[in-house]
Amino acid sequence: MRTKILVVIALLLSGVSSVFATPQIQHWQAPSGAQVYFVENHDLPILDVAVDFAAGSSFDTAEKTGLAGLTHGLLDLGAEGMSEDDIARKLADIGAQMGGRFDADRSGMSLRTLSSAAERDQALNILARVLQRPLFPENVLAREKTRLIASLKEAETKPEHIAEKAFSKAVFGTHPYGLTAEVASVETIQRTDLEAFYRAHYFAQAAVISIMGDVTRAEAEAIAQQLTGQLPQGGDAGSIPPVTMQINASEQRIAHPATQSHILIGVPGMARNDPDYFPLYVGNYILGGGGFVSRLMNEVREKRGMAYNIYSYFVPTRQPGVFQIGLQTRKEQADEALQLVRATLREFIAKGPTAKELQAAKQNIIGGFPLRIDSNRKILEYLSVIGFYGLPLTYLDDFTGKVDKVTVAQIHDAFRRRINPDAMATVIVGAPDGKEPGDKMEHGQ
Repeated sequence: MRTKILVVIALLLSGVSSVFATPQIQHWQAPSGAQVYFVENHDLPILDVAVDFAAGSSFDTAEKTGLAGLTHGLLDLGAEGMSEDDIARKLADIGAQMGGRFDADRSGMSLRTLSSAAERDQALNILARVLQRPLFPENVLAREKTRLIASLKEAETKPEHIAEKAFSKAVFGTHPYGLTAEVASVETIQRTDLEAFYRAHYFAQAAVISIMGDVTRAEAEAIAQQLTGQLPQGGDAGSIPPVTMQINASEQRIAHPATQSHILIGVPGMARNDPDYFPLYVGNYILGGGGFVSRLMNEVREKRGMAYNIYSYFVPTRQPGVFQIGLQTRKEQADEALQLVRATLREFIAKGPTAKELQAAKQNIIGGFPLRIDSNRKILEYLSVIGFYGLPLTYLDDFTGKVDKVTVAQIHDAFRRRINPDAMATVIVGAPDGKEPGDKMEHGQ
């Protein structure tokens, strides 16, 4: 009996290790010109697919903010031979799920379906038509514009939206990463604008296809071609201009009746393929990305109780995205909290982390890594990121090793070169009493 128990335990342990094994990524170019990233896994009878394009909000213009988002939003709201109700009903009939993602860089559609032939074929046919034959119906566009405009008007009353909007402009200025949808712009968008944007950005050679799950390589090749073979050819997606890394110190205080002050501080940070990626990533975990074990949380919440939550993060995008510190605190202590945050950041940049902090951060990041790849959906998202940003196919294999190799000196050097505490944008919505709302102040002089 004891022998049988030991055998069962050994089998369970071997199963755990295989679950957390790094997926083997295959890559090729489809005949359509699309790039394909594929992980074959037959453990579950499920297929996950995503198709991404360089068609995020940074491809809007100042005159047509909101166009990229509306184009993305209407893709699955009517396609050749199918209304939005038809699409929803046909997906529900086979238990399939269609979703999407949209950010500054990317616009993408995703699909989860059973891998059995009947369900898979119907689901893929729907996705293929959504991607390659969208209709952008006039009545649906009018409805979605009304919804978006109402949402934007409501958001303009909320302190978190006001803060993010002002902060983006303070960090990025006129760069496309600083654009946000405006009511006046959305009102001018017509169906012809969506069609032109679609032709310019949703073309085959720009597509990145991620496939994860219960299909063979031959089946994956056919799926990739089915989804992109009839996309527009030879579009001109354009490129995102460089970000100005050095900004002037600024501080905006914006009045709001909220009981708390919403504070954002930051600068342009790093790109997804940045050579300093891992030192900055690990260093930020120590500074403010590690939750209750971070310095900012310890100094601001644990020691002084000035905020329930405080965070910092980098947004790694095609061009350097934002490095942001954020918190909410009572109005009467907002200035004190802000000074504390700046002092904590300044000390971190001046001295770097301690060896003890670094060791703890590595243990947490490396120990938690298996949870990053413990489902098909999570692996699919990594495939999309690897493909879209041109990261090495060994990215997941190399991740923990690169984290482990980060040194105190590398973190200190990277933060010192990238983050100037005397030249950061600060926005306070729900500004403390005693200073004029809307004041712009220079700090760190």
